Amino acid sequence: MPGSDVSEGDQFRCSGILLLPLTKPSSLVRFLFLLGFAFCSVAEAATPAWESTVTKDPPGSFPEPKALHATYNVGWSGLTAATGDVSFSREGNRFQFDGTGRTIGLARALWRYDVTFKSQADASSLRPLETTQNESFCSKKIATHLAFNSNGVTRTRTENGKEVNPKTFNMPYLNDLLSAVLYLRSQPLKEHSTYKVVVYPTTSAYVATVTVRGREHLKVRAGSYNAIKMDLQLSKVNKELGLEPHKKFRKATIWISDDANRLVLRVEAQIFIGTIFTELQSVKFDQPNS
Repeated sequence: MPGSDVSEGDQFRCSGILLLPLTKPSSLVRFLFLLGFAFCSVAEAATPAWESTVTKDPPGSFPEPKALHATYNVGWSGLTAATGDVSFSREGNRFQFDGTGRTIGLARALWRYDVTFKSQADASSLRPLETTQNESFCSKKIATHLAFNSNGVTRTRTENGKEVNPKTFNMPYLNDLLSAVLYLRSQPLKEHSTYKVVVYPTTSAYVATVTVRGREHLKVRAGSYNAIKMDLQLSKVNKELGLEPHKKFRKATIWISDDANRLVLRVEAQIFIGTIFTELQSVKFDQPNS
């Protein structure tokens, strides 16, 4: 999944134990909750041809999201393996998203994993400002910070307290996870419409293509909703700024509430090992929902 800071070996083996495929939930806790990324500096690289296909429409006129607190569960093959608590608020001209995630149950017995995530975006332009993520698993502690500007992003990171060389990725219209979700939910989301955004969640850039498939009714743990159904496909941006298929991610289906809130209700992602899901368990708005 995009956003992973853990090697393939760490993802599926810890202390020699073969783990369930969902025992690396960092990108799930972040990416699947929100809808829901190794680069050298490419500041002087030529503009790739695919960049002209990226959606460049301004933010839509859909009402901004309300302040809320929500809980999501993440699972695989019917097994709940992780849970997360998220909050969203507006502070002045900044939108802020805070999240915490952790493995639970059998998954936690096999692999203890904890993550905190914070992201801020400009409330007027919906452009990303900064993202901070802290992960703790096995014997590793990884702290990642992303600082965005009009040119792109600079990533700084420490691993077990040791600084890693900063990385810069320059590209216009670059998003983090929060700004990508805010931008997409602001759009009309008419049936069969397609949006393409470039997202830099943590370590790499991805082109996310979102296609609206239609409307349907959906029941989740938090309640029953009229929902907008969307498909998601990802292509990784390689070091030469070309696009290549994601090696482990195939596609995902996302349902968001078809109302003034446009909450992420459920995500089902098909990866090389099967289907993983995240689902809204509860939500509480800080102000009465009108």
